[in-house]
Amino acid sequence: MNYSTDNTRIVDRRKVPAPYELVNKYPINDQISKLVYGTRNEISQILHNKDDRIFVVVGPCSIHDPESAIEYATKLANASKGFDENLLLIMRVYFEKPRTTVGWKGLINDPDINETYNISKGVEIARKLLIDIAEIGLPAGTEFLDPISPQYVTDIISWGAIGARTAESQIHRELASGLSCPIGIKNGTDGSLKAAIDGIQAANHSHVFLGATKEADIAMLKTAGNNDAHIILRGGKVPNYDEESVENTLTALKEAEVNESIMIDASHGNSQKQFKQQIPVIDSICDQVNKGNDNIKGIMIESHLNEGNQKISEKLKYGQSITDACMGWEDTMSCLQKLNDAVNIKRGK
Repeated sequence: MNYSTDNTRIVDRRKVPAPYELVNKYPINDQISKLVYGTRNEISQILHNKDDRIFVVVGPCSIHDPESAIEYATKLANASKGFDENLLLIMRVYFEKPRTTVGWKGLINDPDINETYNISKGVEIARKLLIDIAEIGLPAGTEFLDPISPQYVTDIISWGAIGARTAESQIHRELASGLSCPIGIKNGTDGSLKAAIDGIQAANHSHVFLGATKEADIAMLKTAGNNDAHIILRGGKVPNYDEESVENTLTALKEAEVNESIMIDASHGNSQKQFKQQIPVIDSICDQVNKGNDNIKGIMIESHLNEGNQKISEKLKYGQSITDACMGWEDTMSCLQKLNDAVNIKRGK
């Protein structure tokens, strides 16, 4: 009898272009390189107390429509000119979505949102969109979920995140240690800080692991370690953006002897999945900054052209999220103005 023991549960396999093919097809110019290099350095300066601005990662929960993403990027780039003395604005450009069980996993995985999983199309759209956003003059941040997909886009990413569901993953901690950009690591979905702090410690160190190169070869990769890793408070069963939670986080970071910079995600567990609740979260953050808190270095806001969200259907409303509900443009501008004013107050202006 012939016993089959290999790939017995793989039912489809399709070749995807190697990263270098898309990098060569959509290369970045000196203007984009300067933007990405400069923004990474600015974030690092903020994280290491050499720049007293706050960086804000703001944008849709997920990208599903490049056209509305470009409109959002254009509006945000124009708005950033009024805030750049106090805020460093980075567009949230998330292509991969972690799921608790199952669901749409993002533009790279299923760009046509119809379960055809044309990943070749997805990675190409993602790279092209990031270049278009960078050409507008706006830096981009994203979550790193799949360990291979970063090779397609990391040269255009200014800041990255490791999400709450992957913060405990050894693969993602090793990945974070080798990424060229600053990286935020979220607390666990239950609100625990341990996964994030352990993740920061791991990301700070060098690692050796198997990985894929831009040429799609399997290689031994050795990383230098990432000293721009920091915590993101995203809440859990209860929010953790309040003054007491921030102080408790600072104490834990000091005890672990890792970077004491704190980024607060106004959405997710901190808003208890109610998008309008991001506004009082921002108000609380501003109050803490007004009082002189120097450890709150970053903010994350889920925002789109139109507020709320919608179920996936054949006819989608333009500029509205198909994953988590987001605040609309007017509320976004109001929150950014509040943060801008808070930095001024902290400086005594």
